[in-house]
Amino acid sequence: MSGSNLGDLASAIRAIPPGRMLIAVTGAGISLASGIPTFRGTDPGAVWSKDVTELGTYRYFATDPAASWSWYLSRFDTLRDKQPNGGHFALTQLENWQKARGGGFLLVTQNVDCLHEQAGSKEMVKVHGSADRVRCDNEGKCELAAPKGSIARDAIDITQFLEDPVANNLPRCPRCASLVRQHVLWFDERYDQHNDYQIDRVLRALKRPGVTLFIGTSFSVGITDMILHSTLARNGRVFSIDPSGEAPHVAVSTICVRAEEALPELVTLLSST
Repeated sequence: MSGSNLGDLASAIRAIPPGRMLIAVTGAGISLASGIPTFRGTDPGAVWSKDVTELGTYRYFATDPAASWSWYLSRFDTLRDKQPNGGHFALTQLENWQKARGGGFLLVTQNVDCLHEQAGSKEMVKVHGSADRVRCDNEGKCELAAPKGSIARDAIDITQFLEDPVANNLPRCPRCASLVRQHVLWFDERYDQHNDYQIDRVLRALKRPGVTLFIGTSFSVGITDMILHSTLARNGRVFSIDPSGEAPHVAVSTICVRAEEALPELVTLLSST
């Protein structure tokens, strides 16, 4: 693990060669300042202690869909009133700065909240899905199921389920009346199981990485490992903004500052020269 500072990061971004990408990868840490708990962090309310690796699976949904829906409703309902913080807005500014000079940019977020899009991010992949959408579980037989379809969560009537959360009251697909599931990538599913996860777009960006910047991620899922090693294999620079200072590889330059503080300062540094 190597230490770094925002000046080093700004210099590396300015030095990205033509044709190479600036890739930002965000985890739950960037949303912590907006009041959304992390999964594996030490913050109060982190959901890892609730065994999310079991609850967040298709297997659990198939075994007990009512319990699965109840757990996700308790989690996702807390997202409705949350607002983007300075880190989210700074990433939008970073995207605009990079594109204004003709550079390539891609934001890959592991988060299912909608704070990045609320802050104005455009060049973005939500590789784990989105909390504001659901989809039909009748895969292969309904156009609102994987690999292409999804439904706005607000378009699904869950009134009866909220009043009495039992299997008979589960929300149903408006097209085929099959069960509706969360539009998220579960732990026992693959990145290529739905077009919305846009894994192909991530793979294309990784063919020409210049600087990859990880923000608020624990490096504990497959996508972060893949992006890290693909960047290094193609001689890209890798930085991580995380107050813990932890990194999974000696080639990762760490910046031990909170995202909502570091990212606005980074944008100021880039814009001042």
